[in-house]
This record gives sequence, C-alpha cells and structure tokens, in this order.
Amino acid sequence: MKQTSERLMPAFFILGLLVLWEGAVRIFGIPLYVLPSPVQVAETLVQELPVLALHARVTVAEALAGVAISLVLALALGVLMDCFPMIRQGLYPVLVVTQTVPMIVLAPIFIIYMGFGAAPKILTVVLMCFFPVAVSFSDGLSQVDAEYVHLVRSYGAGQWKTYCLVKIPAAVPALLSGLKVAATYSISGAVVGEWIGSQEGLGYYLLRVKNGYMLDKVFACVVVIILLSLAMNGLIRVIAMVSMPYERNKRP
Repeated sequence: MKQTSERLMPAFFILGLLVLWEGAVRIFGIPLYVLPSPVQVAETLVQELPVLALHARVTVAEALAGVAISLVLALALGVLMDCFPMIRQGLYPVLVVTQTVPMIVLAPIFIIYMGFGAAPKILTVVLMCFFPVAVSFSDGLSQVDAEYVHLVRSYGAGQWKTYCLVKIPAAVPALLSGLKVAATYSISGAVVGEWIGSQEGLGYYLLRVKNGYMLDKVFACVVVIILLSLAMNGLIRVIAMVSMPYERNKRP
C-alpha cells in the first residue's frame, strides 16, 4: 500500500500543478499568445496530432539511429579502454571535455560540414548519448570480480573469450543503466539538431510555431517530446526486464 501511494504521489503532484495552471489562466484571463491553459494545449494536441506524428517519425528515426551508433561505439571503446589502461587514461578526459561543449554550439558546425540532411542530427544524438553509455559500460567492465576472470583463465580461456563469458555479461546491468540515460537524451539531441537546420522533425515544427507565437502548438510539441523521451527510456527498461529477469526478481 505504501509503495502504491509513493508511486501515485508524483501523478497527484502533477495533476495539482495542472489544476493551478488552468485556474490561473482562467481567473486572470491570460491570453493564448502569453500562456495557453492545459485544456487548450490538450485540444491543440488532438488537432495537430497527424502533423506532429509525421514530424515525430523523423525525430524518432534520428534518435534510434544515434542511440544504435552510440551503443556500437561504446561497446568497442569500452572493451579497448578496459584492455589497455593507457587508452582509458588518454581518452577518458577527452570524453569528459566533449560533454562540456553545448550541443547548440556544435550543431551549426555539423550542418556546415555535413549539410541539412539527417547526418548532422544523428551525429548530435551520438555526441549526447555516447558518453553515458561508454562510461557506464567501461566502469561495469572494470568492476567485475577478478576471481571470475581467474576462474575462466584457469580453464584456458583467452582474453577475448574471458570478455565474452565473464566481463561483458557482468557489465550488462551497467550498460543498460547508461542506455536509459542516453535514450532519454536522444530525442532532445535530435530536436536540437533539427532546430538549427531542418525541413522536418519536431525541432523544425517547434521552431516554426514558436516564430508564429502559437504557444498552444509549442506546448503541444513539448508534450510530444516529453512523451517520446519517456517512451525511449521505457523501451530500454523493457529490454532490461526481458534480458535480466533475475534483476527484476531481486526488487522488493
């Protein structure tokens, strides 16, 4: 009962904020171009759903491609950093530095060199998603119990087989934790890339309606972005539940 109430508390809190928001707009007569009410946003969302769905399809495709590329690169680089400590010492600070540069600054540079197609948007997603996946996976590999490694080595397993049998499976929970963070960022990364230069996608739609001061459509687009980000995170959680049922059974 206590767990149920704890889970419902955020929903009640958000519902209370929406009620206050709706009441403030109605009581003070705030115009639509200043602040739309939740009801107006919901109505606009229903009306614009076909258009938003078309743009969302583009954004989700870019986000999925970016996450997939980030995963492949993170797996390769994570194993390399674990095998060769010098590579970790040299690359880890570089990875940290890449996260200090805002994507809104790098996105125009990508467009200059790569054009207005999907490539710069996917690269933006990769740069936002690669770091949490690579770091989580690398840390997971480094924290594997050495006794398991010694055990398989004693049976004649080489370095690659040791990774396949022990290290990589043991690092999967850490990898999935990084993927949850990356998946949540992926939609935002695609939107940032589309905002700088695009002819389709939620970022393009958001910029267009923002310039027209159509704030109800702006809020409706933001709602879609939030829902898609949560859906991406939920997808990784489902994959984690399917691939690691033993972790689910450990939870109280």
